[in-house]
Amino acid sequence: MKRIIVIPRIEIQNANALSSPYTIGFPAMTAWLGAVHALQRQLNTKNSDFVELKFNSVAVVNHEFNLHTYKGVGDFNHSIISTSNPLKKDGKRPSTIEEARCHLTVSLVIEYSGIDQNEVEELLELLPALLRRMKIASGDVLDFSQAYSKQIQGHTETQKLMAQLMPGFCLIDRRDLVQESMEQGLDGLDALLGYLKINSTCQKISNETKEKEKIEWTQTRQQQGWLVPIAIGFQGITDIAEDITHSQRDSISQHRFAESVVSLGEFIMPFRIDNLDNILWHYADVENDLYLCQQNQLFIKPQEQ
Repeated sequence: MKRIIVIPRIEIQNANALSSPYTIGFPAMTAWLGAVHALQRQLNTKNSDFVELKFNSVAVVNHEFNLHTYKGVGDFNHSIISTSNPLKKDGKRPSTIEEARCHLTVSLVIEYSGIDQNEVEELLELLPALLRRMKIASGDVLDFSQAYSKQIQGHTETQKLMAQLMPGFCLIDRRDLVQESMEQGLDGLDALLGYLKINSTCQKISNETKEKEKIEWTQTRQQQGWLVPIAIGFQGITDIAEDITHSQRDSISQHRFAESVVSLGEFIMPFRIDNLDNILWHYADVENDLYLCQQNQLFIKPQEQ
């Protein structure tokens, strides 16, 4: 049995769409798990009954997504619609690196532990005030529907929950595709691009009337489905600093430099989910200094079983 809290239809404005140095689009999974972790920490200190509360894993269901880009007539690439920062005293623009932004509406499904059913009602009363003061993926929370709790056990209850999250798209992990290509000799970037690129081919179509030959274009991809690149964590590139210097923003916590880890994700509609673990993500420390967001259980399509 899973005990969950559902926060439906969260409207977020100006979220960070530059999820890694290489990708632009849906916010990184680290942003969603980070926001939920921040919410848990506020609840831990808000009430002595919530000291043992833990948000173990999170599912993200996207309902609406609006990326702030523009493509004019005749343009080949899209351009980022950036904010206009105030001018400096000399009349020049500040040297600020503009980030891509997006408006989106999502629902969060949060698996929790550490409190009983009676305390959940008090938690749900505290949530609205906390959410309105939070940033999610660097975006402002404008509105959301009433949060509620459920206990999910079995296929039937999972399907009822998924119906409540329609229409929308669940973000799931497809790192298995990248790993499969890397086992065949490709490096990580080539494996990733292989699933994202669209191959266009053309062929001449002759006709019996001997008129001008027609050309037919077809587009194919290596794998069916709505595949997207997503940032799923970080890899440490230096040792963990034991001595905290005065130049660090946090003078208490140890630190290290890290770089983003990018993998493949896929958006699928909730009605295809039979097991809630197929869409829930959690933090995981793995080998090789990797700090990743992983799914509780990888989703396997019926035709791949």
